[in-house]
Amino acid sequence: MEKRSQHLLKVLINQHIADGSPVGSKTLSNNSEIDLSPASIRNIMKNLEDEGFISSPHTSSGRIPTKKGYRYFVDSLLTYQKPSKEDINLISKELSSIDTQTNTIAETLSSLTHHAGLILIPKLKKTTFKHIEFIQLANDKVLNIMVTSDGQVMNKILTVEKTYSSSELLEFSNYFTSNFNGLTIQQAQEKINYEILSTKKRMFELMQSAMTSSENDASDNIFISGKENLMDNIELTKDLRSLKNIIQLFDKKNDLMSLLEKSQKTTGVQIFIGEESGYHGLDECSIITSPYEVDGEIIGTLGVIGPTRMAYERVIPIVDITAKLLSLSNQQRKK
Repeated sequence: MEKRSQHLLKVLINQHIADGSPVGSKTLSNNSEIDLSPASIRNIMKNLEDEGFISSPHTSSGRIPTKKGYRYFVDSLLTYQKPSKEDINLISKELSSIDTQTNTIAETLSSLTHHAGLILIPKLKKTTFKHIEFIQLANDKVLNIMVTSDGQVMNKILTVEKTYSSSELLEFSNYFTSNFNGLTIQQAQEKINYEILSTKKRMFELMQSAMTSSENDASDNIFISGKENLMDNIELTKDLRSLKNIIQLFDKKNDLMSLLEKSQKTTGVQIFIGEESGYHGLDECSIITSPYEVDGEIIGTLGVIGPTRMAYERVIPIVDITAKLLSLSNQQRKK
């Protein structure tokens, strides 16, 4: 694309992202960044439309970016906006507590970007335990709290067939913390299967329930915050079918988890615009993701979902810096 077309496309997309309205040639000719005659602007806009970078809504003479236009903008024209000190301090503050390795990170991303925040955490099968605790909630309900070696805190309510006393639960907690510290879920299950034949059968039945529940419920590995930001978006709610698809996608979680797992196989920030995600429910959305790691090994992914008309220059660096700070935080916790 020639320089004049690139410049006009960039100004048009920035203008549309800022106010959401179709951008006409008159608006562009009044823009101080563009030194072109109205005739030249009209000709360039026609060429951009013919090539599929912009389109004209039925009710307006102005133009809006297409998915192809956004992709070219993100790949070739975008000027990134460095996260502010306030943003970085907020992310660092949330990461300073061991309890923020899950949903709070998604909430922070949602708060900073005004879109939906996501985080995919490592599956327990590959993670080792650091601390395990059982707390009585009711006669048939026990709260299981697991702290992993990489700083995750997992809370799971277990339904049990027998009533356990507080002293029994404390004994179980101390025993498993002492004897299962450093084991993966697979190693723990193998040890349980061997020792469940011993006199500690009741204790191990409770622990087996905790392990099975943690392994089977895959949706617990993904945390989503800020869905209401998408529900409140005027552009997305114009199309009720699209909105319904998004709601169903969030309810199922499995498709989102597959997308984040796919992002986990590459390094750095990944950008999916519209149908590039491969999921019909996200045709009008863009997803920005980045993996995070411990000891150079990728263990999870975080990201943001918003409309295709999003402030990419700000959202992309926020996702990037959050992943880097989380990786650094995980490394420090391990030490």
